[in-house]
Amino acid sequence: MGSYGHKQLARKLRSEATPEENKLWYDFLSKYPVRFLRQRPIGRYIVDFYCPSRKIAIEIDGKQHEKEDIMEYDRIRTEFLSAIGIAVMRFTNNEINTCFKFVRDTIQERVPASSP
Repeated sequence: MGSYGHKQLARKLRSEATPEENKLWYDFLSKYPVRFLRQRPIGRYIVDFYCPSRKIAIEIDGKQHEKEDIMEYDRIRTEFLSAIGIAVMRFTNNEINTCFKFVRDTIQERVPASSP
């Protein structure tokens, strides 16, 4: 898929965000002093959230990420992102729904609001 296709898919994914992605975005990241982007194409992948100034991607994993083939895809994608200097933070839908303060605190520790 070319970059144009990735941009279209990213736009579609933003408009069809999961409730957990919307919660993290609207209740935290959209107002966070460090800029995050939603559904950002990077290489041949699209990450849920990306902080370009800190080179950190945040992924929200639903139940499908417990399947072996999806876990392998996630592992390969994480290796690619790491190889180009992007760290990946992962949270589950359950963490977003039941431990939102933990998720926010973890992001704030990795991506402090003040400059690095």
